[in-house]
Amino acid sequence: MRAIVVHEKGGPEVLKFHQNYPRPVPKNGEVLIRVKAFGLNRAEMFTRQGHSPGVVFPRILGIEATGIVEQSPTEEFVKGQAVVTVMGDMGRMYDGGYAEYTCVKATQVKPIKPNNLPWEILGALPETMQTAWGSLFGPLKLQPGDRLLIRGGTTTIGLAAAALARHHGATVVSTSRKPEREALLREHGVDDVIIDNGAIADEVRRRYPEGVDKVLELIGVVTMADSLKTLKPGGIQCMTGIAGGKWVLDSFSPLPTIPKGRYLTTYGGSSDDLLATPLDDIIKLLENGTIKLPIKTFDMENIVEAHRFMEFEGGAKVVVVVP
Repeated sequence: MRAIVVHEKGGPEVLKFHQNYPRPVPKNGEVLIRVKAFGLNRAEMFTRQGHSPGVVFPRILGIEATGIVEQSPTEEFVKGQAVVTVMGDMGRMYDGGYAEYTCVKATQVKPIKPNNLPWEILGALPETMQTAWGSLFGPLKLQPGDRLLIRGGTTTIGLAAAALARHHGATVVSTSRKPEREALLREHGVDDVIIDNGAIADEVRRRYPEGVDKVLELIGVVTMADSLKTLKPGGIQCMTGIAGGKWVLDSFSPLPTIPKGRYLTTYGGSSDDLLATPLDDIIKLLENGTIKLPIKTFDMENIVEAHRFMEFEGGAKVVVVVP
């Protein structure tokens, strides 16, 4: 099969395209998926750089994949059935979705109903929509009428979360470091845009003296404490992303960091969360144009350029289409 393999940690150039890599063979309880498209995620960038613990190279990266069932030994799925898969240590502990075929446990495969979306859009959905939906309606408990602040609004998760939140009756405030990204944010359902200079709490409080109800923190520990200052009493902040590139706080003192009566939580995502995500409903929203997601497509042979775009440019979900 065709596959993209990392043999050693490093920059985008360590991603090597192979024309004849061994195809995996499914065992009982597994599903062999013929991959039609796969999305790129910053988690794979961190693995490529050598930051994911326990990863042994060579490895086919990819924490998600979209395609059709090729083989299911215990017949949990039907050959030709459209499915998605995500997480479950794929792309880390075993080979993932950057290939023509991927083999995963049946418990982390979700069927999708027939629809009119092309593979490049379907390939953008599993990890992105699982994370956006899971954060909003899991830890954040988003309700109609909530004012939601998305810190890191032009990330793929940020844009998806804005569209979903606006559709469900929330008022959305998003941040970007670049003023020229305001139009992009508003196009995806954002009501108010704040230019992020690293400290936005004072500006948020100037615009909304009572504070915001919920914060989706996608930058990470770099801005976590500042974002907490924007919450009203009883408000919830969910740390979901690490777009700031830093995993660990240098020091953490809860009393001065978490304002009284506010709540700090996290979202990590798992295969079970994928199964709980109403993906077919989200697909209908995309089909009828209620929500949209910016997508940038690449061929497998151009995986190095795809990773460079994800790492250094962004503003769209990167999807590799596998013809």
